[in-house]
Amino acid sequence: MKLKIIITFEDGWYISSCPSLPGCHSQGRTTKEAFSNIEDAIKGYVASYAKHNEPLPVQPFIEKQIEVKYDRIPAGIR
Repeated sequence: MKLKIIITFEDGWYISSCPSLPGCHSQGRTTKEAFSNIEDAIKGYVASYAKHNEPLPVQPFIEKQIEVKYDRIPAGIR
């Protein structure tokens, strides 16, 4: 099974999420650690559903990238 992982940065931590598996999140101090931790979280998530003989609640994930053009970048987000 291939799953998309999203990494964001917040308060000094890289937050990793798997949007196809509701509630499956982790974190790390580096992107490498965040990817490793979310992989462990996904394995635990899948194992828990298998242990209880329940189907995975995989949700469809639609992705689209857009380009936004602007003249100036506000100082707070540089």
